[in-house]
This record gives sequence, C-alpha cells and structure tokens, in this order.
Amino acid sequence: MIALATLLAISTQATAGHHEEMTLHAKGKPATQQTIEINRAYSKMLNWQDRDAFKRNQTRLIKPLSWTAANIMRNDYDFIKQDSIADTVNPSLYRQAQLNNTAAGLYQVTDGIYQVRGTDLSNITFIRGESGWIAYDVLLTRQAAEISTRFFLNSVPEGGDLPIVAMIYSHSHADHFGGSRAIKNLFPNIKVYAPSNMTKETVDENVLAGNAMSRRAAYQYGSTLTPSKRGLVDAGLGKAMSTSSSEYGKGDITFVEPDYNLNKDSKFETLTIDGVEMIFIDTAGTEAPAGMATYIPSKQALWTGEMMYHGMHNIYTLRGAKVRDTLKWSKDINTMINAWGSDIEVLFGSHSSPVWGNKTVNDFMKLQRDNYGFVHNQTLRLANNGVVLQDIGDAVVNALPDSIQKAWHTNGYHGSYSHNAKAVYNMYLGYFDMNPANLNPLPTAEESVKFVEYMGGIESIVAKAQKDFDKGEYRFVATVLNKAVKAEPGNQIARQLLADTYEQLGYQSETMGWRNTYLSGAQELRIGSQPGIPKTASPDVLAEMTMGSLLDYMAVKVDSTVAQHKSFTMNVILPDIEETYFVEMSNGNLNNGLVKDARQSDSTLYINKSDVTDIVLKKTTLKELFDKKLAGIEGDKTTISKLQSSMVSFNPAFEIVPRPEHRQTVDAHLYN
Repeated sequence: MIALATLLAISTQATAGHHEEMTLHAKGKPATQQTIEINRAYSKMLNWQDRDAFKRNQTRLIKPLSWTAANIMRNDYDFIKQDSIADTVNPSLYRQAQLNNTAAGLYQVTDGIYQVRGTDLSNITFIRGESGWIAYDVLLTRQAAEISTRFFLNSVPEGGDLPIVAMIYSHSHADHFGGSRAIKNLFPNIKVYAPSNMTKETVDENVLAGNAMSRRAAYQYGSTLTPSKRGLVDAGLGKAMSTSSSEYGKGDITFVEPDYNLNKDSKFETLTIDGVEMIFIDTAGTEAPAGMATYIPSKQALWTGEMMYHGMHNIYTLRGAKVRDTLKWSKDINTMINAWGSDIEVLFGSHSSPVWGNKTVNDFMKLQRDNYGFVHNQTLRLANNGVVLQDIGDAVVNALPDSIQKAWHTNGYHGSYSHNAKAVYNMYLGYFDMNPANLNPLPTAEESVKFVEYMGGIESIVAKAQKDFDKGEYRFVATVLNKAVKAEPGNQIARQLLADTYEQLGYQSETMGWRNTYLSGAQELRIGSQPGIPKTASPDVLAEMTMGSLLDYMAVKVDSTVAQHKSFTMNVILPDIEETYFVEMSNGNLNNGLVKDARQSDSTLYINKSDVTDIVLKKTTLKELFDKKLAGIEGDKTTISKLQSSMVSFNPAFEIVPRPEHRQTVDAHLYN
C-alpha cells in the first residue's frame, strides 16, 4: 500500500531530545598534554573576572527547583563543579556548563512576569493578565511543561489559583512549542498565538530531508553520549533537553495549532491579550522561518525569544537546515533598539537569565547586534578579497575585535564563528570556491583509495599521522586518517588513531555541537552506532501535514531508476476537506499539484484526509480502508503498486563514519 508514514526531524532542538533510553556508559581517554596546553592557553584569553551572568542566574530566585519532582536527567550533571575545569573540556564551554547548572527554579523577571528555568533546554515564562496568566514558549516536551506549570502555580507568590488563559509561541522550533499539549490539557479554553506561518513552517521546515537531519542531529546533540567530563557536558542554550521523569514518563513533543497568527501584514502588530498590551515584531528568517519578539510597554520589558541569549546562535546548524540571514538578524536587533531602546528596563527570552537596567540592556543588545553583523560583514569582506570557503572560518576568527572576544554572551556555544562564517559564504557564493580542482572531485570512497595510494599506502599514512598526533596536529591528522579509514575500514590501527584524534578535537571545542560531533564520531569508529538515534515527530505535528507536503515527501522516497519504467497519472480526492491533487509519475519523478477539479488520469483515489493522517500515524492501512469501504480507487488499480514498488525506505542509522565490522571494534573497553 502507499507508504505515508514519515520520519520527521522537526528542529535541531526537538529531535535530539526524543530518543531511546541509553544504557551505554563511556569512560573516554584522557586529554593529551597537547590538548591540556591548548585549553590552558585558550583559558588565558577569557575574561574570568566577569561573573555577572552567574549573579543574574540567582537574581530574584523565588523558589529553587527540586529535581526529585522534576527532570531526573539533571542529576547526571553533578560532575560539573564550580571550583575546577576538566582538562577534557574547553574552558569556555565548561564555564557555560557551570552557568547553566546554576539555573533551576522559579524566578521573577519583573512585576507580574515569572520564569521557570532548568526543567528543559528552554525557559517557560508566565505573564500576569487581568483574568489569568499568559504562558510564553512552553518548552520541548509535554512532561516538562506540565511539571513546570504545576511548580509555577504552586510556588508563585500571587495568582497561583488563576488559570492560564493564553499561550504564545515565539517561533517554529520545538523547544518553544513542544509542551503545548500539557497546557491545553490543564486549561482547555486557552487561546494560542503564534507568528505568521507558524504551523506551515513547523511542519514543513525539515520534512523533505527529515531522515538525514534526524541522523545528523544525533551527532550534533550527542544523543548517544553520556554526561561526563569526557562526554556530554552541556547543551549550550541550556543544561540539557527534557527526556523523562519518574512521575511523568518519557518526554514527547506536542503541538497545539494556533488560534491567531501575528504579523501577517506588517513588521509590527500591537495586540492586547487578557488586558496586557503587547507589540510584536516579525523576525522571520533569523533564528527560524517563522518567529517574533515582543515588547510589553507596561512592564518596559522586551521578550527576545531566541534572537538573543548568553551566546551566539547557529547561522547554519550542523544537523542541517536552510542557512539563516545574518544581516537580517543584526538589523532586526537594531530595529528593536531603535524602537524601544530608550525605554527597556529588562530583556528576557527563552534561554538564559534576563538582563536588567536600561544601559546594561542596550549594551547587551548592541553587542549581540554587532556580533551577527560582524560575522556577515567580515565574511563578505574576506570573500571579496579572495578568501575561500575552506579558509573563511579561521580568517573570521582571526578578525574578532577584542570587545567581542572578551564578552561571554557572544561566544560560540551553540553556533561557532567558523561554521557560521561558512554559512554566510555559502548563502552568497555557494559551496564552490572557483578552484577547478574542487569543481568535480571523485566521490569520497574513490578519492580516498587514490589518496592512500598516492601517499604510499596506509602503513605510511598511519606512521606519519602518529607523529603528527604526538605533536598535537589533530586537524590534519583527522583529514588524512578519515581518507585512510574510508579506503581501508578494516585497518584497526588507523581506526583507533582516528577515533583518538576526534576525541582530542572534541575536548578542545568550545561549541557544543563540535564537541558532540567529534565525540560521537569517535564512539562510532570504535564500537559502531548505538541506540539513541532520534525518533519520529509527535502525532500532533504529523497530523498538521498537508496532503501536498505528504506527496512531496513521498516524491523524495521515489527511486528514479525504478520509477522511470512505471509512469502513471492519478487524482487523489479528499472529500472531507474538499481538496483534489493531480499526481503524475513521469521521467522517474513524482509530481503533485492542488487542482480545482479532477483531471483525466489512469486512476482516481478517494480517501479522507483524516484517514490519511491515521495512515501516517500507523493507526490504519490503505488496505484496511479499502476493505471497510472508507477509501476507494477507480480506474487502473496498478497505479498504487507502481508507486509502492518505486519507493524506498530510508535507513535512520545510515553510516557517517566507517563503522567497524563485526568483531572489529577498537577500544571497546572504554564503553560499558
């Protein structure tokens, strides 16, 4: 039957938080002397005297969070201490991990605005209205949102008996809407607000490349790594993602469709929600395809969503996503400064602690603005002087002004200067650097074989690589040994040395995603892929997919070498929503389009959209619907089998680094 079930990766932050229980415990190897020296040298560049962020993390704390009543995963990070820095962690990233470890409880942002922090990757905010509370950004999972909401209502010094009357999403990433079903279940009459195109972008952003994004997200977020000084240490944006609790079970991502979409026709929209005047500014195309920030005049408070936090965001996220517009990001922050800078007394958002005081807030915003502007403008300055894609990351890092380098809240914990600069380059100029040698290289496997041959064989490569490894020249060792292991996966000496190399590079990385990617690569080189790869998206999100989106996704699964011999045309009529799609398989490609009336075709499929959703959710099959006469097909019934036989199933654990064959693992003793 038609394979409509889809594997979605809804956002970098969503997929990585949704995985199987992990039983693997990794020890890891110690830092080499070279890594220790590199991290100590890096530490000397950091402004350790600035402890303001730690003070803000404790400002206006009303009630600490009890972890036994909240997220049990947090206990895994007790190894992070305030009085030491592990040799196996970049000192700046370790400091961010220390900072995020201190945020846990109910806080007052300002009069009538409260936040619960520390139960998830993001914060949940509650704003007092005339008749109840407005919940702003509702975490990643239903369980975390319910825990946090109950904790808030039981602990807030005023209004704990009032209902939540409205819910607002700042943008289309799952750690900001994933807990929505919990709020809706607790308060069924709630009204939901979201930026323009929120539902479409939530469903569509990562559907077509969802399997690849999901697999890559496992690397970026360290889904199979365990918390330790030689493993997972922090999520950059916050301590970690919610996964489970003893009382509420495994975390699941949910989605309640908005009742009202903001900023449809203008940059700004003013709306009064439960007596609270809010001015919404559209920020689509910055952190997310659909997004906004909010100024609350009565509180002199600016909610920035994900536009600003204590670190630098991804312009390109390693899991894979469309490149974000750095220049627009910088300009949107500047627009907020111009609109409200003279009045703002507190800046707060969905990650990190607030910033208080007009001058401090403006200084914070201007440095954030200039940081994104710097990445955009200096990347293009260098590119216009001939610096190519491979070199642009290092060149931008070398161009960092002292004021940005010394500020903690511009550091690359989530997005690095290096890969963000490459994203800007790629946005304007693409991947090709105009060097003819890079125009049409061999496929990676063939190239690796020739590379090994040219360098005198794998024994010669390993011997040279070992010498460079001993000198701490890990970047080139990683490059050359990657080709060696790809050419000869069974060479255990090369495999072991490459894994050791990735591990040391991970220990040196300031960016959370770099560390996790290196350490995940080392782990898979040593013992292969492990349970913990992200799972499918939630039923709430799957149910929002349009038929057009589903057909587009099916087209991605069509193997053209098979489909070229199985052409057909078909109408798909959805009586319950009164839509008709014309589907055509031609030239090995599956096309679809929404049409007014059915067209002449080989066959016509009648099926309700609600039943299509049930197929996606695996509640039924097309055969069952045919048997119950809830669906039917007229004309050439072989069109269904033609489509089915042309489609492939994606491998959710496809190979990223060469995995060891059976009984060919290396350093397996490091993993229990």
